[in-house]
This record gives sequence, structure tokens and C-alpha cells, in this order.
Amino acid sequence: MTTERLILRAWEENDAADLYALASDPQIGPAAGWPPHKSVEDSLQIIRNVLQAPETYAPIRKEGNRLIGCAGFRMGTDSCSEKQDEPELGYWIGRQFWGNGYATEAGERLLRHAFDDLNCSAVWCCYYEGNERSKRVQVKLGFTYVRTDPKGDTLFGYTLPEIENVLRKADFDDKRRNVRC
Repeated sequence: MTTERLILRAWEENDAADLYALASDPQIGPAAGWPPHKSVEDSLQIIRNVLQAPETYAPIRKEGNRLIGCAGFRMGTDSCSEKQDEPELGYWIGRQFWGNGYATEAGERLLRHAFDDLNCSAVWCCYYEGNERSKRVQVKLGFTYVRTDPKGDTLFGYTLPEIENVLRKADFDDKRRNVRC
């Protein structure tokens, strides 16, 4: 899949060094719910065991052909909805690429894919309390608040509430119609 500035492609094992360069940053993983990567081998195992799952993409910046993060869907019982036709959108962008709209751009493309190709009825998206960057992306994409899971996930010995949001297909279609006018 492509956008104006990105290619969203499947993860490859030879992405491990580039993934490590981004995911070893301690400001990236904890905000998204996972620990920083400790080595290139760690990143390779994560590609093999997590990122090569269906509907998980490596966003590559067209200019310079460079990996900038990760974006994709968790489906079925692995998503916060636990429904096959209501996946959970997830994304993160390497710190050196923050502030350029890449997460929003990738998210918009993945939402079109979910509603037009995968026939999803809704898409969920979550962020941990305090992750204002992720919150802003979800607002831009049109997600609306559903609930707060006060337990969240335990990260490095403390607990963060998780804010759960949803975008229904009808709302996404309405947004598309209004943009075209």
C-alpha cells in the first residue's frame, strides 16, 4: 500500500538493524506498551514472532527509502474489541520522524484498507494515558472515546490507564464525503 510519502509493506528479516535503531530508543516502546529493544537480534526475533503477523506493516519513507516505525492491525481476540471485524489500529514512529504527520498518513491509509478491503464495521485504537502524540493522531483520524481501562497494562513496574477509542465505518464514510465536497 502507498500514500503520498510512504510505502506500507510487509516486514522483512533484513529490517532488523533499522528496527533496532528506532525501537531501542527508551522514548518509543514504553509509550506504546513494550520495552525498548536490547539488540539487533532482539529486533529480529520481534520481526519473526510479532511483526510478520498479517496486517502488520513497515512504513517506509519514499524519500530515502527509510523505515520510520510500524503500523498495522491486531485482529480478533488480540484486539481490544475482541471482534474479527473490529480490529485495533496500532502505530509508532521513530523519534527523529515525529512531528511530520507520518502516523496520521499511515493511519488514514490503513483505515481505508480496513473499511474498503477488509469490510470492517469499526476500528479501535488505544493509547496510554499521557501519550499526547498518539491521542492527537487518533483525534485527527476521527476516533471517539469509548472507555478508559483503569488497569491498563503493567509497564516496568507501574500501571498506566489505557484510553480506548473507536471509529465506526459510517462515521469514516461521512468524513470522506465531507472532505470531497
